[in-house]
Amino acid sequence: MPPHPLTSPDIFQHVRMIMGMVVGLSVTRLLTGLVRIIQHPSQTRIYPVHIGWVLTLLLMLMHFWWWELWLIELPVWRFETYLFLILYAIILFFLSAFLFPDSISDYTGYEDFFISRRKWFFSFFALTVVFDLIDTLIKGPAHYALFSIEYWFRVPVYLVLCGIAIMSTNRRFHMAFVSMGLLYEVSWIIRHFETLS
Repeated sequence: MPPHPLTSPDIFQHVRMIMGMVVGLSVTRLLTGLVRIIQHPSQTRIYPVHIGWVLTLLLMLMHFWWWELWLIELPVWRFETYLFLILYAIILFFLSAFLFPDSISDYTGYEDFFISRRKWFFSFFALTVVFDLIDTLIKGPAHYALFSIEYWFRVPVYLVLCGIAIMSTNRRFHMAFVSMGLLYEVSWIIRHFETLS
């Protein structure tokens, strides 16, 4: 046992710093990929659905960093909680890496790449939905009481849509999914997470 027991806020700051490192790597990966597209627009054919998911994931990462501040109120920290949060951040990094791999030379462009790797991407995206649910429960009843029945509806809907996205190559479905998903996430954040007070 340490000579000076750490308080919950002390542990939270330590965990938040480590999560921040992983989230920072994810944001860097996405921004570097976008800059590469801007710098070399004729090098690889872009795909609006791919760009839509890049923007969605950037928003998710910023949102993740914002909403995890509620963990400062967690009364007791366990290693399992710490491990869960690090795994959550790692899953978000994997999503970033799936969107911008080191090379897509084996593909004709981002459309071919995205559709070919969609099973990996949407499997991990579905994992973030499950992890978000567990994360919400960890924060306690006072936290998830902030949400309406809408939250408990959105979780299964997202999982079903991810399942369809894994199975389907229909370009219209993928465009509709990312468009509506991005708009919904913006709406959700504005309605529920604009302030932490």
